[in-house]
Amino acid sequence: MSALPMPRARLVDEPASGKARLPARGLFIRILAVLLIFVGGAFLGAYPSLPFFPGSVSISGKNQPVPATDTRTASATHDDGTTYQGEGSVIALGRLQPKGKTIIVAAPFGASDARIASLLVDEGDRVVVGQVLAELDSLPSLQRSVETAIVNISAKEAALAQTKATVAANLLEAEASRDRALAAVQLARQALDRERSLSQGGASSRSVLQSAEATLAQSMSDLAKAKASIARYQSAPGALQSDIAVAERNLDLAKAELATARDNLSKGLVVSPISGTVIAINSRPGERPSSAGIMTLGNTDQMQVELEIYQTDVKHVATGQEVLISSPALSEDLSGAVTFIGHEVEQQTVLSADPAANTDARVIRVTADLDSRSSSLAGRLTGLEVVGRVAVGSDHE
Repeated sequence: MSALPMPRARLVDEPASGKARLPARGLFIRILAVLLIFVGGAFLGAYPSLPFFPGSVSISGKNQPVPATDTRTASATHDDGTTYQGEGSVIALGRLQPKGKTIIVAAPFGASDARIASLLVDEGDRVVVGQVLAELDSLPSLQRSVETAIVNISAKEAALAQTKATVAANLLEAEASRDRALAAVQLARQALDRERSLSQGGASSRSVLQSAEATLAQSMSDLAKAKASIARYQSAPGALQSDIAVAERNLDLAKAELATARDNLSKGLVVSPISGTVIAINSRPGERPSSAGIMTLGNTDQMQVELEIYQTDVKHVATGQEVLISSPALSEDLSGAVTFIGHEVEQQTVLSADPAANTDARVIRVTADLDSRSSSLAGRLTGLEVVGRVAVGSDHE
């Protein structure tokens, strides 16, 4: 009886290489483990500062410190992106602004389609009330109108002087005519009386008598004419002579035209309405002033912060409370005090950096004046978004 063949174990040998093949399941597990290692490494490289790691590793293998979170700034907003009341303080977002806010300097009234000819100041310059900031291209024609009005006044003044001289001369002439007419009347009356006597005695003819009567009548007419001329050139008590009055009224009209021309001259000049600093230039030479105005002015010597306090937190805020202002753009925190609390609930305008924050929060504007040191630091940062912390204290809890 021949021995049965023993079952031979199936070796998974590669005939050529002599290496045993792993089963398919073990190979799959190894490949999966390698893929997980690569994915995990890529994830850690993309987010090196995850909170569950004490530090991050750079490409060079050196540890980098994880930036510390500013808990005050992080807690500065509600879930809706407005304010948060911490222990003894109300925190809100806001903006720096000059006291009295900024002023947009527009083109003067009546400038029409005039364009900017030249700017006489630049950003950062200090200006005073009434200082000329810019000239418009309509200024030369307006200046010529002023010069024309001045010349017209000179002409009217000369006309008035001439009228006065003429009236005086005509008055003297009328008075001389009157005196001459009076003498002629007297002579004519004497001649008529003589002729009447002669006529009654039959020594004179009727025609000679009539001629004497006509001469007297003519003399009387000349006298009346002279008196009328005197009345024409002589002023009544408390009144001007009519020709002189007309000349003076013409002079007054010329002076009024000069005043109008000088007023119109302001349409070609842009002047400063306040004393302060030029914060921004909004229009340049050659441009027509737009709705944004020509430039922005503000009194940066005294700065303020306008905070948007959440409507439910404003009850804790009162005037006089201290305010601490912080921002990454500031070298140090600023300080001030609450001076005004608004009377209207408005929509939020200063938004949180949190993309999930509510952009339709209801807030009340609270203004705080900065102290002199803080104003000097914030003078060049008008419009900077900041975080304000109002120290409400236990009295206003």
